[in-house]
Amino acid sequence: METIKIAMTKGRLAKYSIELLEEIGIDCKELKEDSRKLVFFLPQHNIEVILLKGMDVPTYVEHGVVDMGIVGKDVLMEQEWQLYEVVDLKFGRCKFSVAGKPVIGNGKKHLRVATKYPNVTRKHFAQKGQSVEIIRQEGSVELAPLMGLSDIIVDIVETGKTLKENGLVVLEDIADISARLILNKVSYKTKKKEITTIIDLIEKKVN
Repeated sequence: METIKIAMTKGRLAKYSIELLEEIGIDCKELKEDSRKLVFFLPQHNIEVILLKGMDVPTYVEHGVVDMGIVGKDVLMEQEWQLYEVVDLKFGRCKFSVAGKPVIGNGKKHLRVATKYPNVTRKHFAQKGQSVEIIRQEGSVELAPLMGLSDIIVDIVETGKTLKENGLVVLEDIADISARLILNKVSYKTKKKEITTIIDLIEKKVN
């Protein structure tokens, strides 16, 4: 039986991912230990798990370094990837939203938008025929409209608490987001039996 390599997104999604694997019968005790390790081998299941930043998960899957990955739909929407997106895991739910101060000028024709997701933002406003200047941000995008760097922001919003505490509101929702199971295209052919078994168990659990 070949080893199946799975990439997980660090942080909150990793917690939910581990719970999912446990629910389908995979012992993840080692993954739950307090450790700085990034690579874990689960010998009883012949599974290797690696922990990555979200944007790196599809990169590892696409290049075949791992066979499968669990990552937010936001990451998949931001860039075109050569991989299979196979299951909506229905956790890590949030929304892609446009947010800003309750009043945004009087119908400004050209808007400055701060975001970590320039491609999603560009596509969204292009479909609306709205002229925008996109300002790439890596930190707390909520600061941008407060400090006058941008008129609005595009970001993922879970509860809206951070927006509210900074005097911002959701102006428009772009898309619903949740965690997705993704596959390397070659692995799906060469390790089809092992991968299909895992997919079937996950689908039964989430559907």
